[in-house]
Amino acid sequence: MKSLPILNIEQFEEEDALSNFYSNALSLHLKKNERIVHKPHSHDFFLCVFFSEGTGTHEIDFNTYSVSRGSVFFLRPGQTHRWTFSSVPKGYIFFHTQAFYELHFLNKKISQFPFYYSYKNPPNLMLNTKQLGAIATRFQEINTEYHEKNTYKKQKLASLINLTYIDLSRIYSTMASRKEVLSSSYLQALAVLENTIETYYKTEKSAKFYANKLNITSKHLNRITKSTLNKTTTALITERVLLEAKRLLVHSKNPLSTTAETLGYTDYAHFSKLFKLKVGTTPLDFKKKYDATS
Repeated sequence: MKSLPILNIEQFEEEDALSNFYSNALSLHLKKNERIVHKPHSHDFFLCVFFSEGTGTHEIDFNTYSVSRGSVFFLRPGQTHRWTFSSVPKGYIFFHTQAFYELHFLNKKISQFPFYYSYKNPPNLMLNTKQLGAIATRFQEINTEYHEKNTYKKQKLASLINLTYIDLSRIYSTMASRKEVLSSSYLQALAVLENTIETYYKTEKSAKFYANKLNITSKHLNRITKSTLNKTTTALITERVLLEAKRLLVHSKNPLSTTAETLGYTDYAHFSKLFKLKVGTTPLDFKKKYDATS
């Protein structure tokens, strides 16, 4: 079985670097790790990348986004991605573990930032010319601090990424398509639901199961998901199943029936019918098409 590569920070760090944080100029990072970063892979850390130059595409969980001057991308642990460039990219990249941030800010969670709050929130941001200069300076400060040997290095890096995330969140929030203010209790319930789906989606497909886990009725849970994401609870569960199905189809050599069984479907025909209904193609055709473009 050839499975999807999952990268960790130790693969990128120098020997004397921090064990839970990494930063580099994007051009140096790509050159140093060219055998890794241009192929589909996932991470066990949070990643943020800023482009000051370059064009191309960035595929994240099978959705393709344009890369250009001013592009910023955010990846959560477990998301798959790959880059394809049509001109030489420049900028900065940093990534860190969840613990790196939350150990320095005990009363804060990394999920407070909108781009890390939900898998349904867009993983990208486009800066205008005015915003680009200030954000570039933030990333440069982070990279400079990372590569120097100063006292209180971890503390300063944590403070710098916190400031960077705050600045990016302010921009991100103004560019969000939905402007209405949502109930904080609904947003908290949605976060719990996403985490619960992540734990049980391979074996549990019913909305009632997740409603019971959240100690609310199925009707109220559906009201929450419709209000926050304009989707039903069942749709969210199905989307998570299909995302994992796509990952397994293109990144493993297992038989299609094994992929279906891994996701809780003992009847392959039922799985294939669901996949075609939602994706628009059969699992086999999806795999062939993706392989042809890789």
